[in-house]
Amino acid sequence: MLKCTICFVLQIPKTQAEWLTVATDFETIWNFPHCVGAIDGKHVTLKCPIASGSEYINYKGFFSIVLLALVDANYNFMFVDVGCQGRISDGGVIANTQLYKLMEEKALNLPEPAPLNEREEVVPFFFVGDEAFSMSETLMKAYPGYHVKGSKQRIFNYRICRARRVVENVFGIASSVFRVLRKPLLLEPEKASCVVMTTTLLHNFLRRRPDSAELYTPPGTFDSEEAGVVRNGNWREATHEMGSLLPLKRVARKTKATLLNVREEIADYFLNEGKLAWQNDYA
Repeated sequence: MLKCTICFVLQIPKTQAEWLTVATDFETIWNFPHCVGAIDGKHVTLKCPIASGSEYINYKGFFSIVLLALVDANYNFMFVDVGCQGRISDGGVIANTQLYKLMEEKALNLPEPAPLNEREEVVPFFFVGDEAFSMSETLMKAYPGYHVKGSKQRIFNYRICRARRVVENVFGIASSVFRVLRKPLLLEPEKASCVVMTTTLLHNFLRRRPDSAELYTPPGTFDSEEAGVVRNGNWREATHEMGSLLPLKRVARKTKATLLNVREEIADYFLNEGKLAWQNDYA
């Protein structure tokens, strides 16, 4: 039986104006238009739960529960779901979250599709994710496979990776500060879920006020970038690895032609009106 034990909406926007504020931040900070959040998930490793059989064994052979999170451009959690058994396929994890239900029912109240700057074809607003997720009207991901340097596909992948870096940093700083996430949790799944959820709440609490944010995430904590040159955040030096947080399994998935056209439109924009001066040097 599928168990998603805790779902918590932290600061998810409720109006189109609030979503547009998130999108503006992603475009201003990460140069990725129409993005309203970066989504990712991690397997949180556990000791063997009592009488669980193989329910919590993930694709790497560890016992785990899954943490799924949606993050804004300023390193804050907007939505968190934690507790699904590790054996559940990663596609099944998102499909059984409240966020996915809202996405499918078009109940998130996202802004209406609109053209990118100085272009004509309308493009929806969406979250950005990696190969663990299926591409949809509300979830954009990179082109699969290897692409030659300077190609449209490679430049798009470079740009979307820049936008997704924010969620990687959030997981990294959380596991760096909250040491309970640095090793397998010696708790039953329900209590482990509560502990993990508490770390996400504390993260947002500490990020909310300037004084606590300065102590929790001082300058240099997160990855920074200047003209395409990336400086790794201090959390990477402190943790090297994310301890008990393991990535979701990446799975090849088929994508509808209409969604491929949307990705092509964005990729064309990055080659023209939305081009960054340094992108060809790093893509």
